[in-house]
Amino acid sequence: MTTISLASAAPSVIDADALVVGVHSTDPGLGLASGSEDVDRAFDGRLTEVLSALGACGKVGEVTKLPSLGKVSAPVLVAVGLGTVSDGPADLENVRRAVGAGVRALAGCGHVGLALPAGSAAEIGAVATGALLGNYSYLKYRTGDGHKPPVAELTLMTQVDGDDAVARATALADAVTLVRDLVNTPPSDLTPEAFAEVATQVAAEAGLEIEVLDEKALVDGGYGGIAGVGQGSVNPPRLVRIAYRHPEAPRTVALVGKGITFDSGGLSLKPAEAMDWMKSDMGGAAAVLGALQAISRLAPKVNVVGYLAMAENMPSGTAQRPSDVITIYGGKTVEVLNTDAEGRLVLADALVRAGEDEPDLIVDVATLTGAQLVALGTRTAGVMANDDDVRERVVAAAERAGESSWGMPLPEELRKGLDSSVADIANISGERWGGMLVAGVFLKEFIPAGARWAHIDIAGPAFHKGEPYGYTPKGGTGAATRTLVQIAEDVAAGTL
Repeated sequence: MTTISLASAAPSVIDADALVVGVHSTDPGLGLASGSEDVDRAFDGRLTEVLSALGACGKVGEVTKLPSLGKVSAPVLVAVGLGTVSDGPADLENVRRAVGAGVRALAGCGHVGLALPAGSAAEIGAVATGALLGNYSYLKYRTGDGHKPPVAELTLMTQVDGDDAVARATALADAVTLVRDLVNTPPSDLTPEAFAEVATQVAAEAGLEIEVLDEKALVDGGYGGIAGVGQGSVNPPRLVRIAYRHPEAPRTVALVGKGITFDSGGLSLKPAEAMDWMKSDMGGAAAVLGALQAISRLAPKVNVVGYLAMAENMPSGTAQRPSDVITIYGGKTVEVLNTDAEGRLVLADALVRAGEDEPDLIVDVATLTGAQLVALGTRTAGVMANDDDVRERVVAAAERAGESSWGMPLPEELRKGLDSSVADIANISGERWGGMLVAGVFLKEFIPAGARWAHIDIAGPAFHKGEPYGYTPKGGTGAATRTLVQIAEDVAAGTL
């Protein structure tokens, strides 16, 4: 496991395999970021001249490597772009992305020094978080020697006391790593039962309460959504309740995650090109689990209850059929018109159950709709809520956590499209438009009266199919994990 430490030594003399510095784009030319002054002196004040000659311009995420030629102790120097220079503190998300890209480019190194903006706890936290997130690789199923391991040791040079900031960054990065690993795991190895076993292990290590309902308990308890979605698979469903309690907590937040370990679409079968990445359809439940792991280490004064609604959505002779009617936990009936709109069914069960904890806030997170990608692309989550102030505060929490999101409405007129001729509600609308919002409108039906609730759709952000960028790898990203932690901290602080 990678370690990160702080040191007050001059960057030019640190004994490392590589040294990372930051540069800004300026008008005109290239500017050095704070933290690199000592390195510039070692280059006789000509570091920007050398980097400019190599084509560096300082844009965010840009990585420029060069041999140090003995100017500093580290044999390799890496300059990372931090974007446009400003008179104020460095943009923290730009720092996270830049250092993530730089560390990722140094995979295989044993020890990397970081000479980047670190004049405050916030900057130290940003550097540490970006470095740890960018240092991720998933090698469990790799064979042979052709794949470079992550950097083993990171040292951040600073004159500021940043131990708490590093501890927080490490807790967040460990949580995101857990989520990424779960999302990247092949569905043959991450069945609902196996996922529940991982949650049980995490709970034991973190000192969290845990309860697991198996398929019999789900049927006996009236969880018709989870049981119905899972009935077509040989791998039975699970509902996991996992809880963190603080003895001084005045408030409680409930986090609910969609955990479809593989989504074939059921009898409403997906096309092949839409199915190969559906191992990621449990990204919401994984984010809830990762957030609770981090929360247990950060210990905010708030109670947090997480629900992981797990099932495998498969077609078979026992699968639910379009036009079946199921009964959600609590008694409301749903006509299943499309078995590929299954995430909202498992969430409905878990949302009603979460309401019984009488939390001050309910937040669900799910890879819920393809319409989210159509509306907001692959990197920006959609946030909906039954309260405008809650929605905007959740969006603000995500921004502070470094995750892109956008507030979306829940138009009342969309509810009519979910009317059913045989049940209380249908799981899809007859209208083609606004699918992300329709899903939110459906979920709103299962929120207890008077409860504050937000829904985060991470269908695109949870899984990155392209080449890595910044601190984001190919495959599972860990989307929403840091946002959920920030939400819990905001509830603890009484600001959400």
